[in-house]
Amino acid sequence: MELETTAAIARDLIRFDTTNYGEGRANGETEAAEYLGAHLERLGLSPQYVDAAPGRTSVVARVPGADPGKPALVVHGHTDVVPADPANWTVDPFEGVLRDGMLWGRGAVDMKDMDAMIIAALGDILEGGRQPARDLVVAFFSDEENGGVFGSHYLVDNHPELFAGATEAISEVGGYSVTFNGQRAYLLQTGEKALVWIKLIARGTAAHGSRVIRDNAVTRLAEAVATLGRQEWPVELLGTTELLIAEIARIMGVDPQQSDPDSLVLSTGTAAGFIQASLRTTTNPTLLKAGYKHNVIPDTAEALIDIRTLPGQELQVLDQVRGLVGPDIEIVVMHTDIGLENAFSGALVDSMVGTLGRHDPDAAVLPYMLSGGTDNKALAKLGITGYGFAPLRLPPELDFPGMFHGVDERVPLDALVFGRQVLGDLLLTY
Repeated sequence: MELETTAAIARDLIRFDTTNYGEGRANGETEAAEYLGAHLERLGLSPQYVDAAPGRTSVVARVPGADPGKPALVVHGHTDVVPADPANWTVDPFEGVLRDGMLWGRGAVDMKDMDAMIIAALGDILEGGRQPARDLVVAFFSDEENGGVFGSHYLVDNHPELFAGATEAISEVGGYSVTFNGQRAYLLQTGEKALVWIKLIARGTAAHGSRVIRDNAVTRLAEAVATLGRQEWPVELLGTTELLIAEIARIMGVDPQQSDPDSLVLSTGTAAGFIQASLRTTTNPTLLKAGYKHNVIPDTAEALIDIRTLPGQELQVLDQVRGLVGPDIEIVVMHTDIGLENAFSGALVDSMVGTLGRHDPDAAVLPYMLSGGTDNKALAKLGITGYGFAPLRLPPELDFPGMFHGVDERVPLDALVFGRQVLGDLLLTY
């Protein structure tokens, strides 16, 4: 039996090990970009390849629309993935295994599935002799998992002409379904939190491991890391999350005024995976580095902290972090990027909601703010308004948020077909 086109492309992409370790270390995305570019060429398009550094290739193509007077729409994905330790997986993370009606592998969800859906939907349109409703700028970026330094930000800063005439964009981590209280709902991503990636550096006295050393750098760092990791940041609702909470309360059949937002979100089950973090700042330790031998106290210890703030609160939260860790800890800001919040209204939102409604009439569509980030942050520098719309109809028991950067990442094959159809419908009609 021949594998459906979307699944075949996603499987092929998974087999390119495009692991991105961060801080400029990566296996590279060139082969994956060339693979996608070949598909674009077969559709009669003329892809342009841009290398931000050796092996760090992005590919962009413009698709003429039926109405060139309309502003262009950017449809984008990324080809890099976060590392995967095969010892923790039940399958080879880079084999592209088909099992239990699902495609397994690193990138199956984040986001080689969407890359494949874009190509397959374009194929349905162009090979059928049709055109999208407006010009499309189709882009597959490198380095998204490192904040887009060698990907979307590089292209926006150095090749803004590639996005000429575009005013809106769609990409990952939105349009997927969740189920709570027996009701299926799609989370349409209208915003995303800001990011501040910092390094903590503690300094002390190097000494023999048997001595009494009061200024042990590892101890000092551990205290700071524990403080940030255990910090309970308060709930702060924005326009997007207020509307989301109200809609969740309606579906759950409770009075939002009588239930605190945290409890309400947690009652939704796996859907809470991303939603809970959208209500507050988070400061998660992600990496520790210190020492070189069991019996040597090092004079330096370092930790990486992934800070995600609500839009516009980056400086305020950074000041609070400085106060929490104290003056003895040096803070180095490694990378920052803006947060986004767009209205749950307008022609594109109406079209996305309407398209989902045509393919799944009984489901609700809710706005939400992504706790992570996407390449829409870079496009915002060009005045392009970005949304998350990678439509997937998912089984209620699948912990989809847990698939992102998780172990045994997988996506249902029928969800890929659904996404191909919904995305193609949107591009034909909007």
